[in-house]
Amino acid sequence: MADQIELASPPCDSVSSVRFSPNHPNHLLVSSWDTTVRFYDVTANEQKSKYDHRAAVLACCFSDSTHAFSGGLDTSVRELDLQSERVSHLGQHSDAISCMNYSREQNTLITGSWDRTVRFWDSRASNTQQSSHELPERVYSMDLVNNILVVAMASRLFHIYDIRQMDAPEQARESSLKFMTRALACMSDGQGYATGSVEGRIAVEYFDPNPQAQEKKYAFKCHRQTIDDVDHVWPVNALAFHPVYSTFASAGSDGTVSIWDHKSKKRLRQYQKYSAPVPSVAFNCEGTKLAVGVSYTWEEGEEGAKTAELPAVFVRNVGDEVKPKGWTGS
Repeated sequence: MADQIELASPPCDSVSSVRFSPNHPNHLLVSSWDTTVRFYDVTANEQKSKYDHRAAVLACCFSDSTHAFSGGLDTSVRELDLQSERVSHLGQHSDAISCMNYSREQNTLITGSWDRTVRFWDSRASNTQQSSHELPERVYSMDLVNNILVVAMASRLFHIYDIRQMDAPEQARESSLKFMTRALACMSDGQGYATGSVEGRIAVEYFDPNPQAQEKKYAFKCHRQTIDDVDHVWPVNALAFHPVYSTFASAGSDGTVSIWDHKSKKRLRQYQKYSAPVPSVAFNCEGTKLAVGVSYTWEEGEEGAKTAELPAVFVRNVGDEVKPKGWTGS
């Protein structure tokens, strides 16, 4: 398949997160349950460096082209210097770090944890932890667009914050989906966000609380298949919005990745199925490549692990299939 490459030197255990650099279209971070973060140049298909941790790494992100952050089950927030390969310890949560985002507007790292806090960090300051904010539930995933932070929690709760004013959420919502939240991504145009659940559904939501805007929200079934008259339903593991077209990719434990146009409410493409579940996807900054982490996600427990495929990371070149129909540029 010339439209995608498989990265050499993949992780040895399940992929937790794939993240592209904000300003270098070929630089990719991959965090894994094998306790590493790996830094790749995807054009050269080369692992440039690898960073070891004391336990599974659940989250990673870039701050700029030469620095990144990571966190996971060992509760430590680390800064990774991608040039010198030096690792700095910024501080600690009191439970696993599940997700992180970097705000370029505020030069701030934001981490979310199962300890029911969201914390803000500045690696240049003498006191690296700038603030900590209590939440009603464990944090499962977060995403950031401009200064809007969306936090998805256990018990199907969502908080929407302005990161410049963190003393209280601007909005507190309950998920439109009946089952546990597994995926979250903010629209690149800043209008809203999409969430996915473990029960093969995606909801498209809008920030504007006005009734007219709220009328546009909807949910749909996906990552499902009928086999011998039996409905099989898989979790939606990851969502990623295209940086130019604001279409989005969804990835599921059925091994498929689909591209959706949420405005026309249509699927634009389903890519050829992968040989294992897809726990994470990410577009690069130009929207020309899609990274796809492929690995066992434990739906079948210990038994499934015995026959699971080895983890892999693919990088797919994307074309017109990610454009909305009739796109003329905005």
